[in-house]
Amino acid sequence: MTKILVEQNRPLDAIVLGRAGVDLYARESNTDMADISGFDKFVGGSAANIAVAVSKLGGKTGFIGCVADDAFGGYVCRYLTEQGINLDGMMTDGSGSRTSVAFAEMKATDCTVLIYRNNASDLTIKPEQIDPEYIASAKVLVVTGTALSESPSREATLIAMDHARRSNTLVVLDVDYRPYSWRTDTDASIYYGIAAGLADIVIGNREEFDMMETVLAPGNKDDQQTGERFLRSNTQVVVIKAGELGSKVYCQNGDKFQQGIFPVNVQKPFGAGDSFAGALIWTLVNGGELEEGVKNGSAAAAINVSGNSCTEAMPSFEQLFEFISTRELNL
Repeated sequence: MTKILVEQNRPLDAIVLGRAGVDLYARESNTDMADISGFDKFVGGSAANIAVAVSKLGGKTGFIGCVADDAFGGYVCRYLTEQGINLDGMMTDGSGSRTSVAFAEMKATDCTVLIYRNNASDLTIKPEQIDPEYIASAKVLVVTGTALSESPSREATLIAMDHARRSNTLVVLDVDYRPYSWRTDTDASIYYGIAAGLADIVIGNREEFDMMETVLAPGNKDDQQTGERFLRSNTQVVVIKAGELGSKVYCQNGDKFQQGIFPVNVQKPFGAGDSFAGALIWTLVNGGELEEGVKNGSAAAAINVSGNSCTEAMPSFEQLFEFISTRELNL
């Protein structure tokens, strides 16, 4: 079993950095966008999803990000506060930027998601708005990679990771790659490479690691080689997710293992990765071993994709462990 050392005696279990926005999910299942009669409103965005996932399991969570000074920004902040999430790191931008909005079909496959991120507020957060003392108050800093896609958010993200390293706060990079946010994969791979070198744990799917290897190893599909390539300097753990094929985990100490999935009736394809990351992080900050954390993450992901939202479908402590106790793992 693999143990990840996490600083204890800190008021926050995790601070998540990145985007928080509004998700509008189709009310009808298996219906094309043109035929949907209406949408239900939720808070979304990868970073917000992860923060809620940790909080719903009982963790004490903080947030670093930015929303617009408008009704959607206010809605996001109110919801996160209601979830018990500390918003000392949340900024409000009044320059005319907008909180991002996503419209999504509710389909298990071939699911259309339309994301509106022109002049997105979350990318306006500035390096000088990052408080090193706030980061030092947490056991873990979780960075979602979309925050790297544009300045000044890119510089703010990297300085936050640097602050975390100096305060011995564990750093997790959830790759969260959105191709539309980048000019080319080459550009993305450069900045993701810098961020990966500052992270203790890197989590991504095979396609995301393909992007990260654009310059270093174009065309590589060997997970073992990928794991070894990114287990350098500070990085202790690389998690490569493969959807219904489960995940593979590689550790700097030479340990490696695979994790299967919990079969469920899938309602939509999104939200699984954020739920996985939240449960993994919650397990580690509570002294659990890496293998246990990845298993909990797999269960949380299954629960989420069987629901009809992202944030509201994140499991509670009781839901997660009841699910694990009553379901068989598909290896």
